[in-house]
Amino acid sequence: MTFEHSMSNALRYLPHYTVADYRTWEGDWELWQGIPVAMTPSPFGTHQRVAKNLVFEIERQIRAKDDCTAVVLYEIDWIIAEDTVVRPDVLVLCGESPQGHIEHPPTLVAEILSPSTAARDREAKRQLYEDNGVDTYLLIDPDAQTLEVYRRDSTGTWSWESVQTAVQVSVCDNCSLQLQKLSLFR
Repeated sequence: MTFEHSMSNALRYLPHYTVADYRTWEGDWELWQGIPVAMTPSPFGTHQRVAKNLVFEIERQIRAKDDCTAVVLYEIDWIIAEDTVVRPDVLVLCGESPQGHIEHPPTLVAEILSPSTAARDREAKRQLYEDNGVDTYLLIDPDAQTLEVYRRDSTGTWSWESVQTAVQVSVCDNCSLQLQKLSLFR
C-alpha cells in the first residue's frame, strides 16, 4: 500500500460536520466542506477602521441612488452549502436584508487582510467565492494599503486588477459604485 493510498483511507475517517453541527458550536468558526476552521481573534483597530470605511462608502452611495436595491452587511454568516459556512468581512446583497443568515451568493464580497488570514483570503476563500457565484471580490490590505479586485467578465471568468486610485464596480442590476482607494485607509 502506498503512502498516498493510506492517506486517502485516513481522510475518510475525518469527521464531516454540517450546518446543524455548526449552529451548536460556541466561539467563532467557519465551516469549509465539512471541516471546522477557527476564526482568528477579533481584528485589530486598523482592520476594523478599513471595514467601517468600506461599509460607509458603499452604504452612502447606495442611499444616494433611488433605484439601487442593494444592501451592505458585515460579519454575517453565508451558508453556501450544508457543509460550508463563511463569514466575510463585508458583503453586498441585492434586495432586502435577510431575516437570518445569507443563503444565496452576494454580488460583492470584501475581505480585509491580516497576517493570520491573508493566505486563506487570497487562496481558499477566493476560490470558494469564485466557485459559488460571487460577482466581485475585493481584497484590501490595510498594512500595504492596497486594493485588489477580482470580478467576472461577460464570459463568467474572473479577472484580477490592482487598483491604483479608484475602481467602479456594479452591484445588482442597476447600481454602480465608485470606490476611492484612499478613502478606505483614512
